[in-house]
Amino acid sequence: MAKLEPYKGDYYLWAYIPSLAASVIFLILFFTCTVFHTWKAWKTGAKFCIPFCLGGLFEIIGYGGRTDCTNNTAQLGPYIIQSTFILLGPVLYAASVYMFLARLIRSVNAEKYSLIRIDWMAKTFVTSDIISFIVQGSGAGMMAMNGMASTAKGIVIGGLMIQLIMFGFFIVTSIVFEKRIRQAPTADQASWQKHLYPLYAVSVLIMVRSIFRVIEYATGQNGYLLSHEWPMYVFDAVLMWAAMLIWGYWHPGALRAEKSGVKLLSMRSY
Repeated sequence: MAKLEPYKGDYYLWAYIPSLAASVIFLILFFTCTVFHTWKAWKTGAKFCIPFCLGGLFEIIGYGGRTDCTNNTAQLGPYIIQSTFILLGPVLYAASVYMFLARLIRSVNAEKYSLIRIDWMAKTFVTSDIISFIVQGSGAGMMAMNGMASTAKGIVIGGLMIQLIMFGFFIVTSIVFEKRIRQAPTADQASWQKHLYPLYAVSVLIMVRSIFRVIEYATGQNGYLLSHEWPMYVFDAVLMWAAMLIWGYWHPGALRAEKSGVKLLSMRSY
C-alpha cells in the first residue's frame, strides 16, 4: 500500500502521495500524441518539429517517472526524473513554435513585416530557449538537495522568467506581423491565418503554464500549489496535452504542401 515516507530524517520530498492513475493516464496521452507528432514530422519532413517531439518524449519520461513515485515517496531518483522532465518538456515545445513563425513569415514573402530581421528571429528566440532550458534544468536538479532548496527555487524561477519574457516578446512579434500583413497583404498569402492562430493558441497555453509554474515555485514547498496535486495536472499536464492536440490537428508541416517551391526553413537554418 502506498505510504508517504520521509527522504531523510523529517524531510519529505512529497506533501502528498502522487496519484498512480493520473500519472498513467497522462503517460498514455502524451505517448499517443508524441507518436503521432513524430510520424507527422517524418511524413512532412518538418525538421523544425523535432524539438516539439522531444518535448513530448520529456513528458513521457516525466510521467513515467511519476508513476514510480506513488510507491516510492522516499526515493530521490524518481522524484528528480519526474520533476525535471515535466518542467523542461514545454521549453522544447517553445523551440519549435519559435522556428515556425520565421518559417511562416518567409513562406508568404512577408519578411519586411517582421519586427525582427527574419534571419535573426529564430536564432534569437531559440537561443533564449536554450538558456532557459539550461537554467531550469540546473535548478530542478538541485531541488531535493539539503540546504539547496531555496537556491534551486530561485534558479528555476529565473529560468521560467526568461521563458516568460521572451515568449511575451514572441507573441508581440506575431501580433505585429499579423497587423502589418492585414494592412498591406502580400501577393503570396496562402493560408497564413490557418497556421498563425494555432500558433497563438499553443503560445498562450505555454505562457499560462509557465506563469503557473512561477507562482508555484514562488509560493514555496509549503504553498498550496506544491502541497496539492490537482493544480499541476490542471495548469500543466492538461494545458501541454492540449498544446500537442492543437499543434497536431493544425500541423505546421502542412505548410510545405501548401507552398511547394517556396524556400522553407530547416533546423539547420532556423
